[in-house]
Amino acid sequence: MAATTAAAAPPVPVNLRLGDLVWGKLGRYPPWPGKIVNPPKDLKKPRGKKCFFVKFFGTEDHAWIKVEQLKPYHAHKEEMIKINKGKRFQQAVDAVEEFLKKAKGKDQASHNSAEDKNRRNSSEERGKAAAGEEKRKAGLSDGKPKKRASSASLERGPKSPLKRMYEQSPRKRGRPPKDEKDLTIPESSTVKRMMTGTVAGFKWPPSVSEPVKEGDPHFHHFLLSQTEKPAVCYQAISKKLKVCEEETGSTSIQAADSTAINGSITPTDKKLDKEFDPLAEAFPDPQPGVATNRIGFLGLGLMGSGIVSNLLKMGHTVTVWNRTAEKCDLFIQEGARLGRTPAEVVSTCDITFACVSDPKAAKDLVLGPSGVLQGIRPGKCYVDMSTVDADTVTELAQVIVSRGGRFLEAPVSGNQQLSNDGMLVILAAGDRGLYEDCSSCFQAMGKTSFFLGEVGNAAKMMLIVNMVQGSFMATIAEGLTLAQVTGQSQQTLLDILNQGQLASIFLDQKCQNILQGNFKPDFYLKYIQKDLRLAIALGDSVNHPTPMAAAANEVYKRAKALDQSDNDMSAVYRAYIH
Repeated sequence: MAATTAAAAPPVPVNLRLGDLVWGKLGRYPPWPGKIVNPPKDLKKPRGKKCFFVKFFGTEDHAWIKVEQLKPYHAHKEEMIKINKGKRFQQAVDAVEEFLKKAKGKDQASHNSAEDKNRRNSSEERGKAAAGEEKRKAGLSDGKPKKRASSASLERGPKSPLKRMYEQSPRKRGRPPKDEKDLTIPESSTVKRMMTGTVAGFKWPPSVSEPVKEGDPHFHHFLLSQTEKPAVCYQAISKKLKVCEEETGSTSIQAADSTAINGSITPTDKKLDKEFDPLAEAFPDPQPGVATNRIGFLGLGLMGSGIVSNLLKMGHTVTVWNRTAEKCDLFIQEGARLGRTPAEVVSTCDITFACVSDPKAAKDLVLGPSGVLQGIRPGKCYVDMSTVDADTVTELAQVIVSRGGRFLEAPVSGNQQLSNDGMLVILAAGDRGLYEDCSSCFQAMGKTSFFLGEVGNAAKMMLIVNMVQGSFMATIAEGLTLAQVTGQSQQTLLDILNQGQLASIFLDQKCQNILQGNFKPDFYLKYIQKDLRLAIALGDSVNHPTPMAAAANEVYKRAKALDQSDNDMSAVYRAYIH
């Protein structure tokens, strides 16, 4: 018997407006209570689907959230409390209830005040009427009847009792004066729906993200600023989660997805107009140096361009500089400021990030004419995101700190696409306090960040990661060419690999590049060869053999000799076919 299935009913549209309390869905993270508020005047609304600017309770976070990722707070409160049990979540719900209690108290006080005023006015009117009656009777008893006042005399007389009563009445006719117009936000539709039930048929759209894994201590999925004090958020969170720092000497934090409109966190300058923001008391301004930092960025290559774009999308104030100034034009159009020299950028910004190609470029940027070092003053912060060797980054840290600056190394693992998507993995080491101060920036540019201890550790770890990646890429190319020369289908080989334990986005993308002959750079071949060379030198420094990396390095050197330096790393394939 044929089974019949009913088509799923479309979600019932929910009308939301400014001031509504809502549940906002942040990518893969659980729904969180918030309130629709006015965005800062200088923060542009993302293009695309309809969305609202939401301020979240229990955090200092804001976000542009698509309307289909929002639910009315009261209608879904019981449902959300059942599925979310975390301490932070409960604190956020408590903050909502406290806000509602305060709002209700203010409304009641206003109502009582109005009633008291009406009672006073009524008493005054009754008193004046009684006094008038007594005078009338007194006049009659004296034998001097009074003339009845005409309507004209009421209007033209100086201040007759009746006219004064009219002027003192709380009910004035006509349009109120301009300065007495109600400037407050209209009553929230959420309040009107406080006693309504759930919205039938309203379902969260399915998420493409994988479910959160609870068992891995290194990958805790939570919002970096989901604490009362964002400046020390990592410290508080690491205590709660007991991240395995004692075992490995390293810790990690998981940031929010930061694609422009997918429910990501939006750090801003907190310029919301408090006069019209009922949440101003519930949410105090952030501590200085959290989301109000002036950010500088030096180097707009494949990685730097995506990072800056995401910093701007998330509401940061960014000043940019690049050796070839033309690359800055696009970001100036998006709202960035232009710095004339690295020194100028550092001197005018609180935290300056840099992402350049190699150790020489990193040193020249800091130590060269009008370089970073000339702009360093006590308290200025410098974060080097370049992939370099430990000796280079240690030297840079020493000269920055010697001028009173603060230093953090933070190389990134990923490629151009991951940089554009805000999904980089950030490896940091150095000033722990600066690492925490960079949390909102790391949220914008990456999905995960690790703090690895003292300066040099991140450089070493980054080189090891890229050594593994570069060697794997060379092995993929070697396998595809061997399949070709032995009469096997390269596409079939890829299909088999994609069904096995080696299946990954990296494997599929790089094989597709080779099969299509498309070597547009996503990660320059010359840079992966540079990282292999530095990783081999790292092994030599501790007398550790790296024969696989050494073999892969030779293949990349051959590819460079074939003029493949500025192509994608997958162009190493051409070293095998020539």
